[in-house]
Amino acid sequence: MSDRIIAACDGAAKGNPGPAGWAWVVADTQGRPERWEAGPLGRATNNVGELTALQRLLESLAPGTAVEVRMDSQYAMKAVTQWLPAWKRNGWKTAAGKPVANRELVEQIDALLAERDVEFRYVPAHREDGDHLNAIADQAASDAAVTQQAAGTALGSASMPVPAPARTSASRSKPAAGAGAGAKKSTRSRSSIKAKFPGSCPCGTSYAVGDMITKLDSRWGHPGCASALEA
Repeated sequence: MSDRIIAACDGAAKGNPGPAGWAWVVADTQGRPERWEAGPLGRATNNVGELTALQRLLESLAPGTAVEVRMDSQYAMKAVTQWLPAWKRNGWKTAAGKPVANRELVEQIDALLAERDVEFRYVPAHREDGDHLNAIADQAASDAAVTQQAAGTALGSASMPVPAPARTSASRSKPAAGAGAGAKKSTRSRSSIKAKFPGSCPCGTSYAVGDMITKLDSRWGHPGCASALEA
């Protein structure tokens, strides 16, 4: 059994550039989530979000920590594991002779990696059979990009972010029983999908794995609750 803890990090930008955020989640050696953090970046690119997420994750880990870091950004992973040595040799210029983008973040990550035992693992994003830790980080980063507010275990967040389901097998929802014409128009215009993870609807009640849910503002919930939120 490995004594290496498991972590995931992710960045998000609503537009590229656009409102952006970053997030990480740290689990135990069995992959059970224990703590997380997310924060806003104002207006930034997705690549800045991805690199910032990795930098903030590494900062949260004590020097000497052995960790497996899961990421869905090939750019961020390759930047610090493959391209970095050549960039240093070339005076922080790319093979095309251009200045390396996001150099300050890359240098900070390089220094942090030197003091930690890090193994990287690429995990595809937005897959029904995808990595659960990456899904948590993805949701937290997306929420931070939208709200532009920091959140996390150290800031009093009592529970882990609930990942949105992978956007597959989408189907049209049916209007709630007894709903009027306005509600029918609202819910029929929204795509509903089966929940991959349990969660809580903005109405205050929960939904289970396999239940049909739809996006309600920045959260997921029952399709029939859309009309109540829009009233």
